[in-house]
Amino acid sequence: MSEAVFDAEIVEDESSSKASDTRSLNAVLGGTIAIAIVFLLMSKVIGTIVEEFTMDESMFEYVPIEERYKQDFVTNGSHSYILENGTLTGPDGAQLWSGTHHFVDFELPIEEGGAAPNGKVSLAVWIPDVPEGTTVPVIAEFGPYFDEASVETPGIEEPGTWLGTMILEQIVPHGFAFAQVSVMGTGRSNHCMDLMGTAEQLGVDAAVTWLGSQDWSNGNVGMIGKSYDGSTPWQAAMFGNEHLTTIVPISGLIGVMELMWRNGSSEARAPIMHNGVYGSYGIDGDLEDAGNMCPDYIAGPATGGAAWAWGSEAAGDYWGERYFLDRVLENYEGSVYLIQGMHDWNVDPHMAIPTINKLYDADIEAKGLFGQWDHDYPDRPQQMYDRSADGRGREAFPEMVRMDWMQDLLEWFTYYLKEVGPQPWLGVEIQSNQGDWRFEDRYPMSNTEEVWWELGSTELAAMGGGNTIRPDASSGPVYETPPLEEALYFGGTPRLHVNVNTATIGGQIYALMEDCYEGTCIHIGHAIMDLRYHAGGSQEQSWTPIFEEITAVMEFFPMDVEIDEGHTIRLTLRSTGEDYLPSAASTIVTVVDSGSTLQMDVFDPATREYYDTTLCTSDICTSNS
Repeated sequence: MSEAVFDAEIVEDESSSKASDTRSLNAVLGGTIAIAIVFLLMSKVIGTIVEEFTMDESMFEYVPIEERYKQDFVTNGSHSYILENGTLTGPDGAQLWSGTHHFVDFELPIEEGGAAPNGKVSLAVWIPDVPEGTTVPVIAEFGPYFDEASVETPGIEEPGTWLGTMILEQIVPHGFAFAQVSVMGTGRSNHCMDLMGTAEQLGVDAAVTWLGSQDWSNGNVGMIGKSYDGSTPWQAAMFGNEHLTTIVPISGLIGVMELMWRNGSSEARAPIMHNGVYGSYGIDGDLEDAGNMCPDYIAGPATGGAAWAWGSEAAGDYWGERYFLDRVLENYEGSVYLIQGMHDWNVDPHMAIPTINKLYDADIEAKGLFGQWDHDYPDRPQQMYDRSADGRGREAFPEMVRMDWMQDLLEWFTYYLKEVGPQPWLGVEIQSNQGDWRFEDRYPMSNTEEVWWELGSTELAAMGGGNTIRPDASSGPVYETPPLEEALYFGGTPRLHVNVNTATIGGQIYALMEDCYEGTCIHIGHAIMDLRYHAGGSQEQSWTPIFEEITAVMEFFPMDVEIDEGHTIRLTLRSTGEDYLPSAASTIVTVVDSGSTLQMDVFDPATREYYDTTLCTSDICTSNS
């Protein structure tokens, strides 16, 4: 293991003392007393520092979430800020931490090829300047972007501007260390870019163990990150590592295949994603890196096309190796703070819903924060506005911007990493498509009423388009409700069970649900299903085309919706939509209205606890609210 110190600014503590009473003491006695006073003052100062560092957080009474909007948050910035600065800062807020770079060696199975058995993970860690003998927990971000020339991101010794700088400046002074870790085949970590496979998983676990076992560490490690960096926490949690006490996945993957396939239907990027998008990482023209090629790196691209063609493994256990959630539920003993954008179509919200309920059912302490943003952090007003549109989150702006998020993180990490202070509230904070925030004990919700509407009935009347869905997405039936007599509130994962006949085995249905009023419709949600998987899930089905009627048991992507009185709900069926591919086995599909139903879980808002949030006051928020 090698180590190098970088950019460490250590601010020395300055103190002084004065003696004023010289009238009655002789020089010897005066000197003795002066020395005694100095030691007494030094003891008191050092003791105070240690006491504040170890006790301050446990003495702090946090403001409940529903009362935070009354607090004096910074609301006009580009992101959120904590309420109180930490004590580990020098004069004028100067930084008091040191940083080092390390390589962590671990053993790779020979079958992983490439650099096996000599795995090497590159990481940087920032440690606050605390009294000798004091230990601190670690917050870490693991991903492929640090020190990676192919995506022009900073060196690993530079805190990432997307998250690392915020943690370093706001949370580290409260007595935490921060680390950035390059996954295998990226940055200065060796081997190949294994795209979340075994080599990467083992490297993540080795780095967690290293961070938790250093003499400056209190043994507790937390992981946080978004997107790819939000997927590595799930990988780490699979191992049940004793040092991993909490994870904060933000739009992360519970499995790789799940990112781009659902009920057999593929996203347009699916056939090229696997080691196609990330194929250049860790290579950068370096022939030595190219020599580290591993078997899964080479096999990766073929698996995408194969999954679209027949929905399963091309060879071996590529997808099974990269499914994390089951092993997390079995092995993990820490907590989870799960964050997801309800309009994130990069990492779809089905990664978090119903995952959060599976965590609760496995007795894992968990919290969910689900807002109407896209592929974002919860507190970025400019990005949220730029990535939203009518029916795509715009109606929830700027209420979606959580200017209390860094405070929320501080309270979470204080309890689960430092093991002091009050336990954070556990449950789901969910935002409706119209911007209203409320608390739920789980999500999809409990205490709802299931409503069934039959296609072609008075509740959901046929409005044209025939009943034939053609493979080219040019036609299909349209259904619409009468104007609602009162507002309708529903959420979770509505279901659409469609009875169909097909000309051949195959076909696909894309369902679009919209809120319409006076000729204008906005997106509410959508569902898609390759009919080869019409029973739901990943098991391919067989049937007798033309003669046999089958039921497509479809499930919409998670949504939380408010429909105003007088509006209508429109349901349109096509063969594909959004950025999904047509089925690899396309055919004409005929919809049978009789017995086909739309099912929704509705609730009375009077039975729910709604709350106000700290409003963003930046220019982008005030000018577009």
